[in-house]
Amino acid sequence: MVDSTINFYNINAKEFYKNTVNADMSANYKKFESHLFKNAHILDAGCGSGRDSLYFLEQGYNIDAFDASEEMVKLSSELTGIEVQRARFDNFNYKKLYDGIWACASLLHIRKEELGQTLIRVASFLKDGGILYTSFKYGNKVYEKDGRYFNCYDEDSFSTLINHVPEFKITEMYITEDVREDRNNEYWLNVILIKNIE
Repeated sequence: MVDSTINFYNINAKEFYKNTVNADMSANYKKFESHLFKNAHILDAGCGSGRDSLYFLEQGYNIDAFDASEEMVKLSSELTGIEVQRARFDNFNYKKLYDGIWACASLLHIRKEELGQTLIRVASFLKDGGILYTSFKYGNKVYEKDGRYFNCYDEDSFSTLINHVPEFKITEMYITEDVREDRNNEYWLNVILIKNIE
């Protein structure tokens, strides 16, 4: 993850928290949970405010979470009551394998040339047959805004990426509108992948 992106979240943590903590992700939760069993172990990878971790905890799942921003770790730990680990995708220290990984709007901050290898590492966190949910701003471009790096995908470009990541296959790919206020014209590519059984 680009250092300037982490710095953005450290500096703007409280505002970002306020703008995202109440966003309605219920439609995406439902699709993700349809692949999970009761009491499944979930990793919230790049958990931000902790909004999603809190939801999964309330449903009875076992949750671990990490975020690269020290300030977001503080806020998400306070919200969820769990010890959120400060880590990036490339140095997350996992002690068990997960049934599901929730990476909502987090992998989009990984440099495009590094994303394939990052996905291979993420697969190593999962049990065989485990699932990964991830989301990207919709499009096929890379850009920076306010110091944050964004790596966007559409259906074709993401499918091409996954062709080079044999650890995963796509089970579902769909587009949603941004659920935050005043973001009516922004869209997201949502993907659910399954780890191939070796």
